[in-house]
Amino acid sequence: MATCHPAYDELARTLGPDRLRRNEPLAAHTTFRIGGPADLFYEATTTEELLAAVLTARRLEVPWFVLGLGANVLVGDRGFRGIVIRNKTAAVRVLEESHRVWAESGVVVSPDLIETCVRCGLSGLEHYAGIPSTVGGALWQNLHFLSPAPERGRTVYIAEVLESAELLTEQGTVRTVGVDYFQFGYDDSILHRTCDVVLTATFKLEPASEEAMRHVVETNLAWRRLHHPPLDSQPSAGSVFKKVEGVGAGRLIESCGLKGMQVGGAQVSPRHANIIVNRGNATARDVRRLIAHIQEVVQRETGYRLEPEISFVGEF
Repeated sequence: MATCHPAYDELARTLGPDRLRRNEPLAAHTTFRIGGPADLFYEATTTEELLAAVLTARRLEVPWFVLGLGANVLVGDRGFRGIVIRNKTAAVRVLEESHRVWAESGVVVSPDLIETCVRCGLSGLEHYAGIPSTVGGALWQNLHFLSPAPERGRTVYIAEVLESAELLTEQGTVRTVGVDYFQFGYDDSILHRTCDVVLTATFKLEPASEEAMRHVVETNLAWRRLHHPPLDSQPSAGSVFKKVEGVGAGRLIESCGLKGMQVGGAQVSPRHANIIVNRGNATARDVRRLIAHIQEVVQRETGYRLEPEISFVGEF
């Protein structure tokens, strides 16, 4: 690994040599528990630190990647050449009189942000209970959930409650944008096609009883426990493939008899066919081979071409 590059030394001087780690294994920072080392690894705990890290990396032309909770991502076995900036910003402000909540992009949605809102009687985020995501990750992917409570069948999206966000743009300026800027789609936003970095977000919520919101939280958590493999014992990146023409990828994969299929340490979850789990020793190569096999079989058997919704980061 090229950890002696002059630009790396300049990054260390700017961000603090005691704050910058070298050859940091990324498996420990992803929900998949897979991933080789990053040349440099930095934890930003404030928006100012996040800005400084990204702007310095851009100025020095060092490849960079902002990492939230590490869900919905597969990091290559050879790691990341450049700096991985772990977003651990955590400030939240509740404006109860206007039913708004402001949060930095590293705030964990569940349980941290949801719990704050529930205690303050503000509804709109409780639907995402149990989904591993930061605020920034939620906007990146237009976080969504097919809610079982109170009515099963309606997909709720983070776009529905987002009012505005503060971004670091590709041009290096900080600007505030409205929800329309994001061009939200299913598992998609404009952030997939730009180098914008979300710094903060403001959500417009609705007043509701704490009891009603806690019922939604518990119902959704119970549904996830029943239908999803537990992250602590069966690490995963969540759903691997996008829906195809409104058809759930899991349904297609299951119809092809692929539940339980295993390549190396990577396995199609016997509980949820659109989730690949790490059986304990899976490599990124195992996961990529299993993804390719699933795509081949599903296209041959059903005619549908599955496209991954997870991001692939680093060198494979």
